[in-house]
Amino acid sequence: MSDTLSFKEMCARFDVTPRTLRYYEYIELLSPQKEGRARFYGPREIARMTLILRGRRFGFSLEELRQWLLIYDQKGTKEQNRVWIELADRQLEVLRQQRAELDVTIDDLRALRDQVADSLPGEAP
Repeated sequence: MSDTLSFKEMCARFDVTPRTLRYYEYIELLSPQKEGRARFYGPREIARMTLILRGRRFGFSLEELRQWLLIYDQKGTKEQNRVWIELADRQLEVLRQQRAELDVTIDDLRALRDQVADSLPGEAP
């Protein structure tokens, strides 16, 4: 089993907790091979974990990722890629809106900070 990872190795490789890995299995994002109580993760599961963590970084929900991964098994790569573009377009708009809100918040905080600093006698901003 040289191309497989144990449960502990999978946690270490992806820097996730055992609880996270078990949860991903519970919600059917991952399906490791089992030998007794031991779990082994092959290339498919390693690739899926890479995609899951990347998707989480981009802000996708676990359910969105689960549904997207199911498409590959049911309809193949072309359909999965088509859906990916739709998901990415939607998420890009969400991120753009969040960035705009953050820019406003940063500007407001900076203005308030400068106002308070200016009110202190003898203090330079």
